Amino acid sequence: MSTLTPTAVEDIPDVVTADTHQNVAPPNPAKKIALYGSLILASAMLLLPFFWMLMSSLKRNNDIFSVPIQWIPQVFQWSNYADIWVEADMGIWLKNTMIVSVVVTVLQVFTGSFAAYGFSRIKFPGRDALFLGYVATIAVPWQAYMIPQFILMSKIHLTNTLWALIIMNAFSAFGVFLMKQFYESIPEELSEAGRLDGLSEYGIYRRIMLPLSVPAIASLSLLTFVNTWNDYMGPRIYLRSSELFTIQLGLRAFSGDPEHAAQYALIFAGSVISVLPIAIIFMLGQKYFVEGIATQGMKG
Repeated sequence: MSTLTPTAVEDIPDVVTADTHQNVAPPNPAKKIALYGSLILASAMLLLPFFWMLMSSLKRNNDIFSVPIQWIPQVFQWSNYADIWVEADMGIWLKNTMIVSVVVTVLQVFTGSFAAYGFSRIKFPGRDALFLGYVATIAVPWQAYMIPQFILMSKIHLTNTLWALIIMNAFSAFGVFLMKQFYESIPEELSEAGRLDGLSEYGIYRRIMLPLSVPAIASLSLLTFVNTWNDYMGPRIYLRSSELFTIQLGLRAFSGDPEHAAQYALIFAGSVISVLPIAIIFMLGQKYFVEGIATQGMKG
C-alpha cells in the first residue's frame, strides 16, 4: 500500500488549484463589451422618445418639427409649463386622475389579496375549477364586454361619473393570480401556527399574510396605478362633462380644440406632466416591484 510523503501532501493543493484554474475559462472582454454595449443601445432607443418629448416641451412651436431635427432647443421655453396650467384645466384633470387611480389601486389590492387568500389557503369544493375559470377571463379582451358593461352602468345611472371608472376596475383577475402565486410561496406552517394561537382566517390574512406580501402588493399597486392613470378608453366612453375629464382625456380634448391644436409645445408640456407622477412612483417602488415580480411562482 502506497503512502504519501509530507512533500507530496503539501503539493496536492497546488495541483488541485492549478487544475481548477485550467478548467475555468477567463472572461472574454469582447463579449462583455458587446453585452453592455447592446444594453446601452437598447436603453437609449427606449428612452429616446421620452427625451424628445421632454425637449419638445421646452421649445417654441416652430422649432418642434424643424428639419433637421433640433434635439436641444437653442432657448429653453420654461414658460410652456406655466402656460399649460393657464390654457388648460390641468389641476382638475390631475385631481380626477389621482382620485380614480388611487381608489382603484386600493380596491384592486384589497379584493385581489383577499380573494387570493381564499384560493390559496382555504379548501372548498370546486376551488381549483373556480380559480381557473376566473383567471381565464384575463384572455377575454375588454372590447368584448364593454358594451354590456356600459349598458349596466347606464341602467344604474353611473355614466358621466367617476364612480363608473372606479367600479368597473375594482376587481382584477390578474391581481388575484399575482397575489395567489405569492401566497403559495409563504410556508403553510405559518398559517397553522396562527390557527393554533387562536387566529381566525381573517386574522391570519391581516396579521400574517399581508405583512409578508409587501413586495407582491407593491407590484400589484404599481401595475394597477400605471394602467389606471394611462387609461384613455374608459374615460372616453363614460365621461362627458369636462370637469370630470382625466389627464389623458383632457390632453386629447386640448389637442383637438381648434384654438389649441397648433400649440404643440404646450401639448408636450402637458404630456411630460402626465408622465411625471408615474416616473416618481416607479422610482420609489422599484425595489419592491422587482422583488415581487422575481418571486412569482416560487414555492416555499
